[in-house]
Amino acid sequence: MNDSSWGAPPRAGFWGPPDQGPAPAGPAYDEHDAQQTRPMPIVPDFPDAGRDAEDRDDRDRRDDSNDRDRGAARLGGPPFRDEIPQEPMPTPPSAAEPPQKKRAGRDLRAAIGVGAGLGAVIVASLFIVKAVFVGVIAVAVVVGLWELTSRLEERRQIKAPLVPLAVGGAAMVVAGYVRGAEGAWVAMALTALAVLVWRMTEPPDGYLKDVTAGVFAAFYVPFLATFVAMMLTADDGPQRVLTFLLLTVVSDTGAYAVGWRFGSHKLAPRISPGKTREGLGGAVAFAMGAGALCMQFLIEDGTWWQGLLLGFAVAVSATLGDLGESMIKRDLGIKDMGTLLPGHGGIMDRLDSLLPTAPVVWLLMVIFVGSG
Repeated sequence: MNDSSWGAPPRAGFWGPPDQGPAPAGPAYDEHDAQQTRPMPIVPDFPDAGRDAEDRDDRDRRDDSNDRDRGAARLGGPPFRDEIPQEPMPTPPSAAEPPQKKRAGRDLRAAIGVGAGLGAVIVASLFIVKAVFVGVIAVAVVVGLWELTSRLEERRQIKAPLVPLAVGGAAMVVAGYVRGAEGAWVAMALTALAVLVWRMTEPPDGYLKDVTAGVFAAFYVPFLATFVAMMLTADDGPQRVLTFLLLTVVSDTGAYAVGWRFGSHKLAPRISPGKTREGLGGAVAFAMGAGALCMQFLIEDGTWWQGLLLGFAVAVSATLGDLGESMIKRDLGIKDMGTLLPGHGGIMDRLDSLLPTAPVVWLLMVIFVGSG
C-alpha cells in the first residue's frame, strides 16, 4: 500500500456525503443550496416490474368483466368469483309438465247423452208396441248395412250391392219376428240369391269379391239381428230383450271401468290395443252380477244361477264381437264405421257387441225357460 494514501485527505463520499461530481450543465445554482439538498435514493431498475403490474391490472379488469358477463348471462350464478360455475340442472319432467290423467278415447258427455236417448227410444218402443220395436231393429239394420258397404267401397273398392241387402235385411228381421228361425233362414237364403243376381248387372271384374262381401254383410248384420226379434215373440219377450240389452251394456261398462282403472295386461294388442285382461275380468264380473239379478227378478221361472251362466256367456260373446269388428276396421284402416252417433261413431260401432250376443242369449233363454 502506498504510504501517501494514509496522509491524503479522504475523498468526498467515502466518510462524508457522496461525491456529486461536476455540476450539470445548466443554470447556475448556489453551492450552499446544493450541499443542503439530499439526493433521492437510487432504486434498482427492474425492467419487467412495471409490465407485471400492468399485466396484473389487465387480468383483474378481465376477471371483473368476465364476472359481470357471467352474472348477466346466467341468473343465479355463484356468489363468489372463485367458485366453479355449474351448468344449470335440467328441469325434471314431472316439474315441467304434470302427469296426464288417463282420458277416455271419446267424448264421454256426448256418448252418455246419445246412449241415454237411444235407450229411452228403445225402452219406450219395446214396452208400448212390439211392432214398433221391430221397426227400430229394421232401421238399425239398414243403416248398419249402409255404413259397412260404404266403408268397404271406400277402403277396398268392394262394391257389395246395397239395395238387395237393405231390402232383404229388413225382410229378414220381419220374417224372424213373424215366422221364427225358419222364416229367418228362408229370408237369408233369398237375400243371398238377390245379391248374386243384382251384381250380374255390372261388369264381371270383381264379381266374386263383391258377392262374397254381400253375403257376409247379410249374415253379419240382419241375420244376427233377427234373434232379437225372435226373443220378442215370447210372452215375456220385452223382459228378455231388456235383459239382453242390459247385460251387454253392463258388460261393456264393466270392461271399460275396470280396464281403464286397473288394466295393464293387453288382451289382444294386435287387434285392439285398448282392451286388457283386467277389463275382460271386469266385464265377466259385472255381467254375471247383472245376469243373476235379471234372471231372478225379470224373467219368469228364471233363477239366479242361470243368470250367472248367462252373464258369463254374454261377457265372452260381447268381447268377441267387439274384437271381430275391430279386426274389420283394422283391415279397412279406419277407427269408426261412421259418424252418425256423436261420442259413439256409427250404428255399427254400437252393434258390434250386440249382434253376436243376440243368438247366444236367445239360445240360453230357450234352454233355461223355454221359447214360450
